[in-house]
Amino acid sequence: MELKTKIYLVDENDEKFMGIGVVWLLEGIQKEGSLRAAASSLGISYSKAYTMISKLERSLGKAVLVRRKGGTSRVGAKLTPFGIILLDKYKVFQSSIKEITQAPYQVFANDFNTILSEFNEDGEIK
Repeated sequence: MELKTKIYLVDENDEKFMGIGVVWLLEGIQKEGSLRAAASSLGISYSKAYTMISKLERSLGKAVLVRRKGGTSRVGAKLTPFGIILLDKYKVFQSSIKEITQAPYQVFANDFNTILSEFNEDGEIK
């Protein structure tokens, strides 16, 4: 048994706009230099990736991508300075949350394993 945590931010309408999927997408854009290529590497459609970025930018009121249009040498996207800082800070935040949950999880896991050993398959005390 292991603990899996999902951390995400929601807007005032309780809609998700920042989570691990957006992190992976932003990292992919940094690596690939393209929203389309990042979406493809994650196995999601370009329109879904575009929607994720649009929702993020709308929720924050800041651009996270610089989109380059034009000839083949100018096509692509890169993170804005704000986008780079957001990604870095969010990853630190996410790691710290996961780290903080490990100690309480270990207490739970130990207690749970003790309880498991005290009951049979029918859920009755041995």
